[in-house]
Amino acid sequence: MSVGLAGGRLSRILLRPAQPILTHHPIVGLLGVMLGALISTLTSRITTFGLADIRGAIGAGFDEGAWITTAYTVAQMLVAPAAAFLGVVFGPRRVLLVSSLTYGLAMLALPLTGTLTGVLTFQLLAGLSSGTFIPLTIGFIVRNLPPRYVVYGIAVYAMNVELSLNFAASVEGWVIEHLDWRWLFWDTALLAPLMALCVHFGMPAEPVRRDLLKDGDWWGIAYASLGFALLYAGLDQGNRLDWFNSGLITGLFLAGGLLVTAFVVQELTCPKPWITFSALFRGNIPLLCLLLVLLRLIMLSTAYLVPQFLITVNNYRALEVGDTLLLIALPQFLLAPLVGTLLRHADPRVVMAAGFAAVGTACWLASHLTADWVGADFLPSQMLQAFGQSFAMTSLIYFNIKNLSQAHILALGALLQTSRLLGGELGAAFMQTFVRVREQFHSFRLVSDVVAGGTDTVHRLAGGMARLAARSTGSEEATDRALSLLAAAVRKQAYVLAYIDGFVVIAWFIVGGLLLIALLRPAPKQ
Repeated sequence: MSVGLAGGRLSRILLRPAQPILTHHPIVGLLGVMLGALISTLTSRITTFGLADIRGAIGAGFDEGAWITTAYTVAQMLVAPAAAFLGVVFGPRRVLLVSSLTYGLAMLALPLTGTLTGVLTFQLLAGLSSGTFIPLTIGFIVRNLPPRYVVYGIAVYAMNVELSLNFAASVEGWVIEHLDWRWLFWDTALLAPLMALCVHFGMPAEPVRRDLLKDGDWWGIAYASLGFALLYAGLDQGNRLDWFNSGLITGLFLAGGLLVTAFVVQELTCPKPWITFSALFRGNIPLLCLLLVLLRLIMLSTAYLVPQFLITVNNYRALEVGDTLLLIALPQFLLAPLVGTLLRHADPRVVMAAGFAAVGTACWLASHLTADWVGADFLPSQMLQAFGQSFAMTSLIYFNIKNLSQAHILALGALLQTSRLLGGELGAAFMQTFVRVREQFHSFRLVSDVVAGGTDTVHRLAGGMARLAARSTGSEEATDRALSLLAAAVRKQAYVLAYIDGFVVIAWFIVGGLLLIALLRPAPKQ
């Protein structure tokens, strides 16, 4: 069966869209793209880093407050499949104008509620609004920018994903140190009007195609939106609720899986499907989608490992963690134009492979960490990772575009957003669970060695008791305090070994990614 954004009359219209209108203000449009990508990712990361402060401000417990970050990203996933269709019907410019203004109002109002219900409600509204930013900005870059700007637009988009991913800890730390928890939401709210202005002046107005509304595959869109959103919620909360030992997580995965299955059946049997698998998922596209999920998994995993090591092992605050993550963020300003220029002349597959290899080498370097490492010790690996992730992300998206006809570009935006969110959540969920399990494993082995009473253990315990005896009320208290210190040292070393394992397993994922890149064929001629 034929599909793209296709099928019957709808297929003919979408596969032969109106001639795209090139923007007369490409720089302004690119700034709007930059702000959209920045806002979309930065909001999620800032909320994650500042979750403890937000919970405390509104009086929410740990379990209830855990849904604050989930509400935002689940709403983004919920709107992602529909974003492409809305862009086709109303034009990206109109949709992004409404979305940016709605997002700004939601973020302004959210802290003023002061309640968990209010925060969750406005987080959902903000997520639904910002969930259109990334799918539609990709469409604008390809369809409305002059050809010579396209590859730089993609580089700017990739740069901003990297910036927001690694800049958030610094923003959160500075806000909490100098301002107020409300500014965790108000800072991005202030960017929304600027984005709206850039969209208004930098993106061309395209004709509204209301005739497509009556032919819309609303069941397919609904199945995809709800199914992927439920799967995402299960991934996001799975580690906290111990995965399938929780009835809620089991229910989320079961319902999500059934709805995604219903979506596939709907698209294969519907006379006017929303997305045509035979047109969209052919050639290199399945491998590229898998690579995008894998790359996001790698990026979120390493973005989790470095800050969590510094926080858990060295008691870093968010602002101090941010200083380390900036080593990835800041070089993007130089790397974006470099990789954009390189892709104009080099095979994207070669650039992609170089990026993956650089990230793998960075993980290998980071796997040599010890309990004495501080933020500066990550400098070589972080700089190499900044280079690798920028090259890999930009070339991957660019090669995706080269493998699709222009008629499917808006569908690609929805596909990228879904793959990006799922891949990132898979990475975060996998690494949280992996580190927790490996820490328990190493703790058990180290405690077994301690209990066995080796010579080193006895000497260390005796030395601790001797140092603490003068500041204790008796030998019993000195012994208890020495045992506590020894237990803390064991736990610290167990975490160090777990984080080393984390970097090693990511390096093996990179090897798998390089094998997938080797299977890619040259892009078809447009």
